[in-house]
Amino acid sequence: MSPKTTTPSLHKVIMVGSGGVGKSALTLQFMYDEFVEDYEPTKADSYRKKVVLDGEEVQIDILDTAGQEDYAAIRDNYFRSGEGFLCVFSITETDSFQATQEFREQILRVKGDQTVPFLLVGNKSDLEDRRKVSKEDAENRAAEWGVPYVETSAKTRTNVDKVFFDLMREIRVRKDVDGGDKDAPNKTKKRKKLKCTIL
Repeated sequence: MSPKTTTPSLHKVIMVGSGGVGKSALTLQFMYDEFVEDYEPTKADSYRKKVVLDGEEVQIDILDTAGQEDYAAIRDNYFRSGEGFLCVFSITETDSFQATQEFREQILRVKGDQTVPFLLVGNKSDLEDRRKVSKEDAENRAAEWGVPYVETSAKTRTNVDKVFFDLMREIRVRKDVDGGDKDAPNKTKKRKKLKCTIL
């Protein structure tokens, strides 16, 4: 089996965070190398791109969610479909930093998994003079959660590729660890359930 014939593996990334922190700006900068300053509030957009991750061609699927998602059920569905999460706040807004706690809790609840691939991202690092969230506070929170913390700027493109690639690496490691057997217990569970209904 030559690697050329296999389809590139797909990594599903979900962007979460309050409205206005720059999730769309980061996504568009990564996808198209452009900075969009005045962006209409997102409904929820999905993007797909082929990239080379450590010499291997992979596809990244990015779901850019709206910060002001009103329907918890919709948000739960998004979270369920994701393999890794970029949880974005703005270093110029304390509220957006506080909100990351709630996003993290929701994701863990929906995924039922404490070790889901997750990066805490402090965006707008180009606005250092307007910083309200200290690097130390953000690093402490990330350490508490056991996740990486990276500061980005969609405007200057600082660390934009880094956060997406780092997250894809985490997703890949997770898939390698789980291997094919992640589905196996679920399948047997489903079978058992079916047997019960048949009986």
